[in-house]
Amino acid sequence: MKDRYCVIMCGGIGSRFWPFSRTYRPKQFLDFFGTGRSLLQSTYDRFSRIISPENIFISTNEMYVDLVKEQLPEVADERILAEPQRRNTAPCIAWAAYHIQALNPNANIVVTPADHLILKEDSFAECIDKGMKFVEKYPALLTLGVKPNRPETGYGYIQIEDDNNEDIKTVKTFTEKPNIELARVFVESGEFFWNSGIFIWNVQTVIKAMQRHLPEIVNRCEANKEVFNTPKEKEFVNENYMACPNISIDFGLMEKASNVFVLCAEFGWADLGTWGSVYEFSAKDRNGNVGAKGKQLRYDCNNNVIAVPENKLVVLQGLNDCIVVESDNVLLICQKKEEQRIRKFITDAKVNFGDDFI
Repeated sequence: MKDRYCVIMCGGIGSRFWPFSRTYRPKQFLDFFGTGRSLLQSTYDRFSRIISPENIFISTNEMYVDLVKEQLPEVADERILAEPQRRNTAPCIAWAAYHIQALNPNANIVVTPADHLILKEDSFAECIDKGMKFVEKYPALLTLGVKPNRPETGYGYIQIEDDNNEDIKTVKTFTEKPNIELARVFVESGEFFWNSGIFIWNVQTVIKAMQRHLPEIVNRCEANKEVFNTPKEKEFVNENYMACPNISIDFGLMEKASNVFVLCAEFGWADLGTWGSVYEFSAKDRNGNVGAKGKQLRYDCNNNVIAVPENKLVVLQGLNDCIVVESDNVLLICQKKEEQRIRKFITDAKVNFGDDFI
């Protein structure tokens, strides 16, 4: 257990959950299901049961450090890696890898977003344990693949090489968010799994892979290894982070490396990236409505997801298949099938009315 580490990534702004998710308090810090725990807290709870809490690190943006401390007071300051700018997942994972390497050169690391829903906690813990044992033994970059139960267009897909009868397979291809026709082909073929965005690797394996495929990110880290886990580390990061390309770990590393494997699993997973995903996994009334937040009266309404402040009453009549969300100074009403336009709504709101509504 002493060689097992976890990095929870929670630096994003969660724009697809606007206006409930705002720049100053994005979705990972919100409690979507009324459990009393935010998505970040729930992720920390999940991993602290299977990895020593002192080996769990939080990667976030500098502007969210106070929120992390507020929600996870048990996490020491030295285990919060605060990015000076947003540069996507590859730079933040590289920083975490070099930081943890300085602590333990034998570390095996699971990297996870903070905004996932896991319904089968025991099965998930078994998958993490199996994945950790695999990367302890083999120099592999491992990702968790989830067996799809529908042709979902909002997830990336992993095609497997059916080269053995084990749960861990060689990756053949990655495909980002396909159209509905292609997603149907993927599901029917049985060769494709959803890309969960959860990764497991030994720290030496991932650093070696990044040296080959992401030299523009790690060359500076490699040349300055002595600063990590010292008082000079943050100064080095602040001076060099903006020079890193804005690139995801999927595109920058996983799609290019040859030692990539997938652990095929089923543990009740969902990426809570959209209001549609909240609708899917929330309890519904007999007319298919999800009353996520606030006091509500609904008449002749079907298949809506509704979230308003707890002190507000919303009365709806004759509304079908819509998202109704109010937060602070913004009220959003749009069709569920059009929620991909929320990012355009945000841009237009910023252009026309300024940052106060973002």
